[in-house]
Amino acid sequence: MQRISSFNGDQQGRLYLVPTPIGNLDDMTFRAIKTLQAVDLIAAEDTRHTQQLLNHFEISTRQVSFHEHNTEQRIPELLAKLKAGQQVAQCSDAGMPSISDPGKELVAAAVAAGIPVVPLPGANAGLTALIASGLAPQPFYFYGFLERKHQQQVSELQQLADRPETMIFYEAPHRLKKTLTTMAEVLGNDRRAVLARELTKRYEEFSRGTLAELRDYFADHQSRGEFVILVAGNDHPTAGQPQSAGSPVEQVDQEISRGLSTNAAIKLVAKRNRINRQELYREYHHIGE
Repeated sequence: MQRISSFNGDQQGRLYLVPTPIGNLDDMTFRAIKTLQAVDLIAAEDTRHTQQLLNHFEISTRQVSFHEHNTEQRIPELLAKLKAGQQVAQCSDAGMPSISDPGKELVAAAVAAGIPVVPLPGANAGLTALIASGLAPQPFYFYGFLERKHQQQVSELQQLADRPETMIFYEAPHRLKKTLTTMAEVLGNDRRAVLARELTKRYEEFSRGTLAELRDYFADHQSRGEFVILVAGNDHPTAGQPQSAGSPVEQVDQEISRGLSTNAAIKLVAKRNRINRQELYREYHHIGE
């Protein structure tokens, strides 16, 4: 068992996970500002975007980019700095690091290396939308972004159709109409849902209704801003929904039989089981055996 104190050892490097506002800059916490001022380096998803935040709060700390496309390069560099005693803050463009944003690989690497990880509380779009949705706030199931292709979305939603918890999804405005159509198709026209857009901003808006009503509304109205989609849980689960059982490799075969390509099935099963996609790919194709 590993036990690491986040606050002992003055010469020890720490990784600070710093949330940033999801729209309204007044939601930046005093502690987040002090942390970004005090650390040696900020690992930012988009340094240009974060620079605007730093300028607003008169923070001059040096930045380095850290995003989904350079994790393999950056993680060893950041670990070396942390092991040398430097303090590093990691932040995404908006909200909590690691939640549908970069961060989880760096956190896992820091934990494996015995480096203290210090999480700061702060803004999160999913929870902000949930408490104002009018749907049951607990239990809830956070899913984040669905896959983009229709058949992949269908397969994901089929796995979620019988969940009793309120479900939380994120979606981009240009994909909203298609996603609502697929949700109505798989989860049912009458399933209650809430759309939250532009959270904490001037034009914050909540749209409430059934999936069919929301689908029809946004078929005729332009969708702007990032969306949180909240879907009521299923309080009357029905038999017959496709189930996934067996090992991850067996689940891949099940998804392929439902129409997914091999790569899409591997990606879906890895995400569902929270396992490494590359490792599952190698196992499925018997690479390295």
